[in-house]
Amino acid sequence: MTPLEEVRELVLTYCSPRAPKMVPRMNARGLTLASDVVATEPVPPFANTAVDGYAVIAADTSRVPVELRVIGEVAAGNVATQSVQPGTAIRIMTGAPLPDGCDAIVMVENTERIGEEAVRILTSVQAGDAVRLAGSDVSTGSTVFQAGTVINPMVEGVLASINAQNVSVFPRVRVGVISTGDELIDDGSPLSPGQIRESNRAMLLRVVAEAGAEAVDLGIVRDNEGVLENELMRAVNELHCDAIVTSGGVSMGDYDIVKAVLGRIASMKWFQIAMKPAKPFAFGTINGTSAVVPVFGLPGNPVSSLMSFELLARPAIRTMMGMTHAFRPRVRAIVDENVLRKPDGKVHFDRVHAHWGTDGRVHVSRTGPQGSHQLAATSVANAIMAVPDGDGVSAGEEVVVTFLGPDSGPSRR
Repeated sequence: MTPLEEVRELVLTYCSPRAPKMVPRMNARGLTLASDVVATEPVPPFANTAVDGYAVIAADTSRVPVELRVIGEVAAGNVATQSVQPGTAIRIMTGAPLPDGCDAIVMVENTERIGEEAVRILTSVQAGDAVRLAGSDVSTGSTVFQAGTVINPMVEGVLASINAQNVSVFPRVRVGVISTGDELIDDGSPLSPGQIRESNRAMLLRVVAEAGAEAVDLGIVRDNEGVLENELMRAVNELHCDAIVTSGGVSMGDYDIVKAVLGRIASMKWFQIAMKPAKPFAFGTINGTSAVVPVFGLPGNPVSSLMSFELLARPAIRTMMGMTHAFRPRVRAIVDENVLRKPDGKVHFDRVHAHWGTDGRVHVSRTGPQGSHQLAATSVANAIMAVPDGDGVSAGEEVVVTFLGPDSGPSRR
């Protein structure tokens, strides 16, 4: 058997980032910047107020209460037509440009209006209070984001604030997902003898998308080598898939159309990995007319298929999109139950629920049966726990946990 780390290292050598391209900012959510972003204008573009209140000269408030003459009002989007002079104030709304002459803002809560032409200031302020200076968030010429930054909603907001209409990113990869087998159905019809409902493809399409890639549904292909070969080559040459994921037909003893076809049209390596579940795994490349496309051959049992994707295919796909954080977050956690196993030369990856304990540590417990066909128990897990080869771990011991899902992290109980 081959160690997981050795297989992963080999896979990643074939999955380098795609060539960068310029895309509209609105289409870049979830992608990785391929070059630094330098601000061409300041944020904010002018000095403005952080609160609703009155623009004043701070020295006028050295002794309070003090009454000042109100000479005008300015709202966001407008500019004051008068300057603040000693003994005067201008009513101002949040975000409005600072009037000439003022150097501080008094919050409206610290004032009392006296008729239409005066205001009583109840609290002293210092120069600069409640004032947002031009460029105080982003200055012109500064590097706002470095290459390798993933464009999340907050990053997108900053890009909008500096008028970055287009950005250089590593493009979203297109990943084709295919299922094979005469026994599979997905049309909702009653099961005939020997039939099963297709679930791997349904699951893999979603985890591919959750990884940030574009999932391309290649459907179910019946047990016909010619049809499968045509579909795989169509995915590479016509649908322009950057990677392909298959499930089933990669075990040592299998003679399956997937194994037969991939062995003929692709340069493949077949592995028995020192892990459970998901010991069988295949990886290789197909030479298309314009690209060399990685192929991930996952085992057929649904939990095994998911574990292979999480530990091998997912980091490779994210690496192809230039993501420097290609792997799920991992932490050391406390196991809350005895986890018994037998030595077999493999690391066992048990599906667990991770939560914060009263001791401030992450704690885990298994979610249910751990068979490679038992996806229901896996579906409620938010992490996987690595159980080293041996007799298992005892309650209270430390284990390494990898979080799962788009909202990775322990829950609270």
